[in-house]
Amino acid sequence: MTAAFGVDIGGSGIKGAPVDLARGALTEERYKVLTPQPSAPEAVVAAVCEVVRQFDHHGPVGLTFPGVVVDGRTRTAANVDKGWIGLDAEGLFSQALGMPATVLNDADAAGVAELAHGAGRDEPGVVLVLTFGTGIGSALFVDGTLVPNTELGHLELRGKDAERRASSAAKERHELSWEQWAGRVDEYLDLVEKLFSPRLVVIGGGVSRKHEKFLPLLKAREARVVPAELRNDAGIVGAAMAAARAAD
Repeated sequence: MTAAFGVDIGGSGIKGAPVDLARGALTEERYKVLTPQPSAPEAVVAAVCEVVRQFDHHGPVGLTFPGVVVDGRTRTAANVDKGWIGLDAEGLFSQALGMPATVLNDADAAGVAELAHGAGRDEPGVVLVLTFGTGIGSALFVDGTLVPNTELGHLELRGKDAERRASSAAKERHELSWEQWAGRVDEYLDLVEKLFSPRLVVIGGGVSRKHEKFLPLLKAREARVVPAELRNDAGIVGAAMAAARAAD
């Protein structure tokens, strides 16, 4: 299969596009809608259907979800409605779309795409892909193999979830300068570096578009810290890759 469709469900937006799997690139401009508030399952499913129906796509659809996903079931929901917890999300999306659906953690999808087509390509050892957005997502790889659902944004930092202090949403919420926010990101990177000793840390999510504003402000460390090459399209690409794999 050379083409598949990916949808990236985030805390603030839902975006999708068809993907050229050989190149790891969108074949058309992505279509985006705001994540419904409240983000109850029925409302999100309707929004996803709107995104997919903007394109003439018939076939497998991959979807990311901002939480733990095991065997197509959504087990946690930190940044979306709690109605998702314990749901057969794959079954729900498959039925609504009338097409086979594959659901995986959003950061895991972004990580899979970055390791296949982006900044983590051919990188041995421990690689950590971090997405900074509404929360902080994480994808951990050992010699190219994914350790799914790590959800390292929920590690404790100064007595609260790290993503409450260091996500890009926290930057906006607290009206932090790039220097102030970089200090918080450094503190978070110290924590994950201590735990996993990665060789490479890839910074993705929406904020990766502005990497030149904050990456030079981060302190030197053992791990190389680089921006995601696929930027904020990584989740869409990784979701499409997961759908294609499930269809094989």
